[in-house]
Amino acid sequence: MENSAQSARLPHLHESELFHAIKNPAFRRIGLMGRAGKRSVIQSLIQVANTVNEMNLTLIMDMQTANLPTLNLVDIEKVKIVKRSLIGEICDLVIVVGGDGSILHAAEALARYRVPVLGVNRGRLGFLADVKPNEVAFKLRQVLMGDYQLDHRFLLTMEIREGENILHEDMALNDIVLHAGKSVHMIDFQMKIDGQDVYRQHSDGLIAATPTGSTAYALSGGGPIIHPSMDAICLVPMHPHTLSSRPIVVSGNSEVCIRIHEDNRTQPMVSADGKPSVPIEQDQRLYIRKHPDKLTLLHPPGFEFYEACRTKLHWNVHAEEFSLDSDDDDDIDIESTEVENIEMDNIDHHNIEADDHSITPEKIGTKTE
Repeated sequence: MENSAQSARLPHLHESELFHAIKNPAFRRIGLMGRAGKRSVIQSLIQVANTVNEMNLTLIMDMQTANLPTLNLVDIEKVKIVKRSLIGEICDLVIVVGGDGSILHAAEALARYRVPVLGVNRGRLGFLADVKPNEVAFKLRQVLMGDYQLDHRFLLTMEIREGENILHEDMALNDIVLHAGKSVHMIDFQMKIDGQDVYRQHSDGLIAATPTGSTAYALSGGGPIIHPSMDAICLVPMHPHTLSSRPIVVSGNSEVCIRIHEDNRTQPMVSADGKPSVPIEQDQRLYIRKHPDKLTLLHPPGFEFYEACRTKLHWNVHAEEFSLDSDDDDDIDIESTEVENIEMDNIDHHNIEADDHSITPEKIGTKTE
């Protein structure tokens, strides 16, 4: 992950008195996209738009976002409307409001242009859309002033071939999934990596995930968490009918080939990033490899992958005395224990006299009688 040049020079730019007076913004043409029509998404879209206009920057919105039923463009002072296919070409930065799914949806249109993408989280987890709704104005000003981190994520491409003919192709930021569709039968398939036989497997399918996708569906399937900087592809079997089948992590430059075995009894389907599935037949091959383009994610200053894992995956759900920052408290506890032990040692346990309120065997006997 790389820091902006401005961020390297001014790591605490937002604390400077000149923060709101800088005349050289890092980006001038700001794209704005949103997918869901929820009220919370509309609120953040308007907030982002107003912040961009307050800074006298050019705001550009795609048609799908502008046509959201609950979005009233009267609430936005100045905005240009363009086709979604053009927004990556004409913008310096694109802000996507929604959840991680909205980022996945935007990746296909934006990756080829290498335009940075900033996500405002209005979804559930927010691994990709990491700006909180209550921090939009502040974080957005930091980024527009040039204080940010760039994070390049590679994508996967898939092809379904019959001989030399490509019948279907798609791309994915998270994962490409071979699954059994609506059937309850397992898929019988064979897999090769770089031309070498790996295995024939009976399972519910296979997840081929990028490091970005390792915290998504692949994680639910028992796959490992892979740091986004790793150049690797993770292959996670889905409910394999064997105890020895485990996820495999291979080079990011590998090519995976999957063939449906002739004994297969169900209709296998393939989906990229949760998009509509397409069927694959026995005489066809599924090829999966790295896509030539990358998606450039932009993070506000202070973003840390492991911190995101701790908060999103609840790694730190335990008692406060075991928190990461409690090292200093250990000494205090030890001293308190020593004092308590000293006080207890000074007590003569043989000379403790019972008072009138104490319960003695004699009193117990009296009450019983």
